[in-house]
Amino acid sequence: MVAPRAVWKGFLKVGSVSCGVKLVGATSETGKVHFKILNRKDGLPVKSAYVDEQTGDVVETQGQTKGFELEKDDFIEIEPDEIKKLKLTSAHTLEVDEFVALDDIDTRYLEKPYYLIPADGAALEAFSVLREAMKKKRVAARSCVVLYQRGREVVIQPFGKGMLLTELRTRNEMVSEKSVFEDLTSPKYDKDLLEIAELLIDKKVTKFDPSKFEDTYEDALIAMIDAKRKGKKPPKAAPPPKENVVDLASVLRKSLAREGIKAPSKARPARKSA
Repeated sequence: MVAPRAVWKGFLKVGSVSCGVKLVGATSETGKVHFKILNRKDGLPVKSAYVDEQTGDVVETQGQTKGFELEKDDFIEIEPDEIKKLKLTSAHTLEVDEFVALDDIDTRYLEKPYYLIPADGAALEAFSVLREAMKKKRVAARSCVVLYQRGREVVIQPFGKGMLLTELRTRNEMVSEKSVFEDLTSPKYDKDLLEIAELLIDKKVTKFDPSKFEDTYEDALIAMIDAKRKGKKPPKAAPPPKENVVDLASVLRKSLAREGIKAPSKARPARKSA
């Protein structure tokens, strides 16, 4: 099997301890279905192009530049080379200034993962010592890495024989939960229903196993493409979701029965609808 290509090489530095490391992408798009845009008239592929908004003429790559809009139709032109010069001094170093408890990491901010491994045999000892110390203390390192000419905040945590580096979203990218939750109220509910719900949860508790994850949309796309290729009708669409539950007590008890769980004896019988 061909080893994945490193997307970044540099040094991991904690105080006076440093070791050569490299980043390898932890995600892949190879299994995804990709489409091309076709001309409906002749079925041939079409390509996108940048067009001058006033003249309608196609502008080739060499004639393009970037622009920041100050006001309507008032731009500051910025050349790609000017952006390339804005390189951070830490472009090749993961400088660790702080550690955070693993349990304190807000998962909303986790974005894209990479595997972090030693760059060579000489870096293995220092890398392993840092990893095992972090594992023992149950902490993650906070740092910043320059990827694709851009500084990205990251956390680094022990993971198997290596480490996992994950890009972080910035606070400005996150919508405040208060703005979404502020109108939510806490309704009064029957405590017996809570006990029934807990029994259902206990029955279905299991280990986190990504091997069981399925991309149902991707599977449906493949099934549709396969049916079209064979000249068959595409599979039926999934039924729309049902409306909100009206009689929660009745639905919970039916769920318990399906799971073979006996309802609590103190639970009240379901109310009959008028």
